[in-house]
Amino acid sequence: MGVNPPDMLPSDTSQVVPASPPSKRKRIETNGSISAVAKAPKRKKSKNRSSTHDQGLDMENNISTIVRDLNNQLMADYVAQKIRRHGSDLSLIELEEKYIPEQAFLDTSTWDMPRTLENFPSFLERFSLNAGSTRNLSAASKKKGAPHTIVITSAGLRAADITRTLRTFQTMDATVSKLFAKHIKLKAAIEHAKTTRMNIGIGTPSRLIDLLDEGALSSEKLERLVVDCSHIDIKKRSILDMKETFWPVIQLLNRVEFKARYGADSSRLDVIFF
Repeated sequence: MGVNPPDMLPSDTSQVVPASPPSKRKRIETNGSISAVAKAPKRKKSKNRSSTHDQGLDMENNISTIVRDLNNQLMADYVAQKIRRHGSDLSLIELEEKYIPEQAFLDTSTWDMPRTLENFPSFLERFSLNAGSTRNLSAASKKKGAPHTIVITSAGLRAADITRTLRTFQTMDATVSKLFAKHIKLKAAIEHAKTTRMNIGIGTPSRLIDLLDEGALSSEKLERLVVDCSHIDIKKRSILDMKETFWPVIQLLNRVEFKARYGADSSRLDVIFF
């Protein structure tokens, strides 16, 4: 049967049932735009996460208080939790290799003052114990580039602030050394470390790794690694919250020469979270 010619089409088009309008979902897919009605309800997850994060902040002193009350076991659990969060794409074996053992951490939960810059020297004095006796933080080894204390921080400006604060421990024979700044190139930092008797070195984790790999910084006399984790930036992030600083911290703490000394009876090396 042939197709009716145009003049044989029904004249009363009111009888024709119009096609149903596309659904909202269909309009979204075909037009690529979303009407005010079709918008999905706002997700509250990120807001809740932000609120939870803010609960661990002391906004008056602009610091994080999360590690304040953690003993060494809880500290190890907390760092392991951070490793799993930042390393969600890693296998179980890869995660296990990055965990820091409980015996590495020195328990500082008895410190009841804010972990602010002005309290940093007192904090170090309180927890700088070696073989049961107080360590003289103003002393330095005769070996160049061999500090007894390394402070790991998130950025050059923060390293400069800590250096100024800890210079209370500097003497003619012991230099509190800033090992990173935007204007200090690696070559200059290597030369400085190789020629300086230092008691305390302060730097970012990546720079410290470079200096250790180059042999400019020695761990021979090292007694403590202090992680500056209470400080937060303008976005309320600590050194442990940012992947670009967190993973170098974990890489540094997991160095073979360090792990061999965690919990050791002699030549013990402590990880201290400030």
